[in-house]
Formats: sequence, structure tokens, C-alpha cells
Amino acid sequence: MSKKLNLPNSLALFRIALAPLMLFFLVQRDSAIFSSWHPSWLDYFAGLIFVIASVTDFFDGYIARSWNQMTKLGAILDPLADKMLMLAGFLGLMLIDRASAWAVFLILSREFFITGLRVVAVAENKSVASTMAGKVKTVFQMIAIGFLIMNWPFATILLWVAVALTLYSGYEYTRDYFID
Repeated sequence: MSKKLNLPNSLALFRIALAPLMLFFLVQRDSAIFSSWHPSWLDYFAGLIFVIASVTDFFDGYIARSWNQMTKLGAILDPLADKMLMLAGFLGLMLIDRASAWAVFLILSREFFITGLRVVAVAENKSVASTMAGKVKTVFQMIAIGFLIMNWPFATILLWVAVALTLYSGYEYTRDYFID
């Protein structure tokens, strides 16, 4: 195994592969493949895939830091995997009418903007380390997606908390970019 394709990077690639699979279970409710399935089973499968993907997010970062396996490839793959998982989750949930289009628009707009800003910062040799607000934002987005997939109570409230945290962390990244 090459140094670039270490365990943390393999976990990020696995998470990238899980994102479209989760989306498939969310949006293929009317397909002939699942015509005999109860819709709740599709939620269970999408939820299980999401939990597995979310756990790999924790472990790829933990292993990379603990085993000193941080790579440039990993610095690209990890946030890409996060964005793809969030994109699949929020778009799928919007398409099945469980997530507000405005909430999804605000979250995804922030994600694209900050990703672009981070690319510019790297080109300028500025720090692009994750902030605590960014980590809390990610956790709340994951919790909101999980609750929305399972159609549990308070899911919509959690989604809007995630939106608020997403916008705040975007503000922090933008502020830090222009102040640094």
C-alpha cells in the first residue's frame, strides 16, 4: 500500500462511495426495485449507511492524527467526502420533502463558498485548519440528517440549528481569512 492510500484515505474513499448509495435509498422510493418494500425500510438502510459513513469520518481523522498518517491527499479527500455525504443527505431529504429547500440552499451555499475560500487560502499559504465552530457545525448537520432520514420528532428544529451553526462557522472562516 502506498503512503498516499493509507487507512485514513481509504476510509475517506469508502465514505465517498457510501454517499451515492445513501442517496439511492432516499430517492428511489417509487422505483420498481422497491415496490414491495415499506418506505421505512428504505429509511433504515439510508440511516444505516449514513451512520457507517459518519463513523468513518471520525476514525479517518483520528487515525490520521494518532498514527501520523496525515497526507496532502487526505487533506483533500476528507473534506470532499464530508461534502459529498452532506450533499447526498440534504438533497435526498429535500427531494422526499423532509428538508426545507431554503435550509439546503443555505447549507450548501456556505459549503461551496468556504471550500472555494479554503482553496484560495491554501494558494496564499494561509492556514485552513478546521475551527471548533466548523466541527460543531458538522456534528449538528450529521445529527439533523440522521433525524430527518428517520423522520423523528424535532428533526426540522435540528435542521435549522444546523443552518444557524453552518452560517456562523462560515462567518468565522471568512472573518479569519480577511483578518489573517
